[in-house]
Amino acid sequence: MSKKKKYYTVWKGHRTGVFETWDDCKAQIKDFQGAQYKSFLTFEAAKKALKGNYRDYISKTKFKSELSKAQLDKIGQPNYNSISVDAASSGNPGKMEYRGVDTKTKKELFKQGPFKEGTNNIGEFLALVHGLALLKKNNSNRIIYTDSKTAMSWVKKKSCNTKLARNEKNKPVFDLVERALAWLKENTYTTTIVKWETKAWGEIPADFGRK
Repeated sequence: MSKKKKYYTVWKGHRTGVFETWDDCKAQIKDFQGAQYKSFLTFEAAKKALKGNYRDYISKTKFKSELSKAQLDKIGQPNYNSISVDAASSGNPGKMEYRGVDTKTKKELFKQGPFKEGTNNIGEFLALVHGLALLKKNNSNRIIYTDSKTAMSWVKKKSCNTKLARNEKNKPVFDLVERALAWLKENTYTTTIVKWETKAWGEIPADFGRK
């Protein structure tokens, strides 16, 4: 009896996506620390899984070693009266984009990019400020999640401490940075910024799936 064909979803690897053979999948996860992948019996199931969270498709016991039950109980569950922001860059610096989504539904609320040159830290910072401005504009009481301590620090200090040198290629990104800094200095906000607990909850809902 021949084996049933499987499709392989790779959430984290050298390349992400759905692969039709184990050899193709293996090439993406070999020597990639923290690789995330799983096999499915249909292409449709694998494609649907790619849009979701890795932890929703694997055994919960896989992560028992990361956090104790007491730690998980202390952290609790995410507050779904919130939005989540994240950024992705292909290289550092490299092509960069950022976005914000509804934490529960993952519906995209805003997206900028891709820009020709930027860094992940700059993208995380811009995403956080964009989210703050959106929530203030809508007079929303929702909180905002980010998985970047750097972005949280930059927002708190109202500064962008990037080492990236400004040039013609990244001018659009630095124009946005200047707008973000101006917004922080000219506005107050009541939104609570919260660090997303990746070890307990998996990747932040706004994640681009390309780490």
